[in-house]
This record gives sequence, structure tokens and C-alpha cells, in this order.
Amino acid sequence: MVKELERAGLPTVHVCTIVPISLTVGANRIVPAVAIPHPLGNPALTKEQEKELRRKLVLKALNALTVDVDRQTVFE
Repeated sequence: MVKELERAGLPTVHVCTIVPISLTVGANRIVPAVAIPHPLGNPALTKEQEKELRRKLVLKALNALTVDVDRQTVFE
């Protein structure tokens, strides 16, 4: 799906927990997530800490959308 959206001219970020799979399927902009059971959070954190974690991931993904890429790029 990510490749098709990119092909249609829509910059897309793939937020994923297993980066090698994203690389295999050909995603151009990849943002590593937290963990398989909780890709965008961590229930062990306090509410405030988890909010900050999620905010950082979303900001990283938004930043990735602003970067022109000509090959697969992982935004650590």
C-alpha cells in the first residue's frame, strides 16, 4: 500500500515495528515504532511519558514527510 500511495504522488511514511519487513516491501520513508504489541506506545510508562513518546513518533513521521528521498530511508 505504501508504494502505491507514493507512486500516486502522495508522500507516505511507514511507521513499523520490524524495519527489515518495511525495507523488503519497498517503503521509502520508514519510522521505527516501539514494539510489536504496542507500536505507538508503551503501557509501562506514565500517561505523561507515553504522551511524549507518541508525540515524538508523530513529529518524526511528519518530519519524514517533508524530506525528499530517492531511496529507502529509515528515520531513526
